[in-house]
Amino acid sequence: MRKSAKPHYPLLRKYLPVVHQDLSATYSRNLHKWLIIAPIIGVITGLGITGIAVLVLRIVWPVTVDYFLHHVWAIIPIVTVAFAVTGLIMQFLTPDPNEHSTEEIVKSYHEHQGDIDMRPFFAKLFAAVTTVGFGGSAALEGPSIYGGGGIGAWLWTKMGRFRLTPRDRRIMLISGAAAGMAAVFRAPLTGLVFALEMPYKDDLAHEALLPSLISSVVAFVTLASFMGAQPIFDFGSARSFTGKDLIWCALLGAIIGLIGMVFSITFRHARSFFVKWAMPHWIKLTVGGFLTGLCGVVFVLIFRDGLIPMGPNYEAVGLILGAQHSGVELVLFAVFKLAATLFSLASGGVSAMFVPLFLSGGALGTAFGQVLHSGSVELYAAVGMAAFIAAGYKTPLAAVTFIAEATGGHAFIIPAVIGSAVAYAVSGDASVSGDQRLHEGVRVHDLREAEVGQIMQRDIISVPASLNLREFEDTILKQSPHSTFPVMDGARVVGTISERSLIDGAARHPDMTVGDAVNREVRKIPRNCDAMEALRLLLGEDAQPMLLVTNRNGKLEGIVTKSDLLEALKIRGEEAEPELEEAADTATPM
Repeated sequence: MRKSAKPHYPLLRKYLPVVHQDLSATYSRNLHKWLIIAPIIGVITGLGITGIAVLVLRIVWPVTVDYFLHHVWAIIPIVTVAFAVTGLIMQFLTPDPNEHSTEEIVKSYHEHQGDIDMRPFFAKLFAAVTTVGFGGSAALEGPSIYGGGGIGAWLWTKMGRFRLTPRDRRIMLISGAAAGMAAVFRAPLTGLVFALEMPYKDDLAHEALLPSLISSVVAFVTLASFMGAQPIFDFGSARSFTGKDLIWCALLGAIIGLIGMVFSITFRHARSFFVKWAMPHWIKLTVGGFLTGLCGVVFVLIFRDGLIPMGPNYEAVGLILGAQHSGVELVLFAVFKLAATLFSLASGGVSAMFVPLFLSGGALGTAFGQVLHSGSVELYAAVGMAAFIAAGYKTPLAAVTFIAEATGGHAFIIPAVIGSAVAYAVSGDASVSGDQRLHEGVRVHDLREAEVGQIMQRDIISVPASLNLREFEDTILKQSPHSTFPVMDGARVVGTISERSLIDGAARHPDMTVGDAVNREVRKIPRNCDAMEALRLLLGEDAQPMLLVTNRNGKLEGIVTKSDLLEALKIRGEEAEPELEEAADTATPM
């Protein structure tokens, strides 16, 4: 047996490295770790959101809305007191009462590498319950997205064995947000798409695709185990549509796009007013609660048929579609719902407005269908819902998938796509989210005339080659935010050492010196090197995290990283804007 096996050894020696190389390339992004991490995010988020949903939708709100409908004048004092309690919670139990819900997740993604302050986590969730459960015009997507995102960011701190990076924390933040959205609406695809669209007005957070997909499905299954998997808004039997209907859907999308633009701009101004208003936060919310309650009282006194523009209001979908409401009542419902939403959330209420936009669009779409007497009223309701979400949140894909999953109206996907696309385009960049950003392309050509000496970092934290790895970890690494450092042997720079090298080396040889673990392959460039060439070296096949800028004698003068180049691009872009504005002002009209 041994003799027959010997001839195969040369082939193994020849082809095993090739197989190893192919497998290394295939799994270079280390995606398999998400097969463990993402389900954990999904399960924990699913359980948490299940608890909140049961508390608000099955215990608090049914009792509250029934009492409101039978004691109309109790609406104003109850909502006002509930909002005052919310304001007190946010003012005294959170570091920044204006930072919560979806906006905090978006801001954390862009500005804090996915880091969430977990100390006020439960206080903010409780404030969401007092906002939504007692009549605030909002629903559970705000606390669900915040709760899921917070859980994802918190788990990042507990999974050190996976050697997670700051980039991974941003991914886990978005994955948790996707899980929260998927659970609360029993719509995993909607959760996935909304979370990916949420940070940007015109792009997706592509990096979080796989873990968000896994966490969304797991969170949905977790909640469905307790509350069932049926769509939360059942449109009944699907109807077909004609080519003429598609034209009317485009017109409806344009109308709602204009309304969405006006509402988004108005909401941002109102929110800015309340934030800048020099009053205690609980006073602001007390005013917001009073105005919200006033909207509810006026509408209920006029119509008295069970429809109320307050609270999470999931039951309003059935009332809009199933009951015979006039077009005037439906339009006024949308007006009062949007007004109540503005007062609830602009004043500082803790939640988001996905469902309020959804309901307002559904009421307007139903009224539009009644005026036309053409096709199915449900069709225009679905298109109106999707169009308002696309216009207000700048999430057209999530709007369409939501219609398909949460309403059971799969036959309405094409009309919803058309209405959402038109509404998205007509509403422009107006968004109810103040922290959403445009994904601006990097203008690399702006670096063509720059030299490395203009961009490099001059304040350098270097490491002596004689220092052992344990001393390096205890003194320099724990006190510096950097992950890679130049290594000096006297006055001569010999290379770099990274945090990853430290982790790998210190675990096996704690007495090893930095000089033994140094990476000597790092590129050295002069200060007059072209910035475009520096960028090419940093992005090349054998790219290093930094370049060392040295003089003719080999003395270290500075370092250059990709972050330095991006910062240079940002500064040049900001300097160019006044010049462009001045040129536009002085230009002669054609």
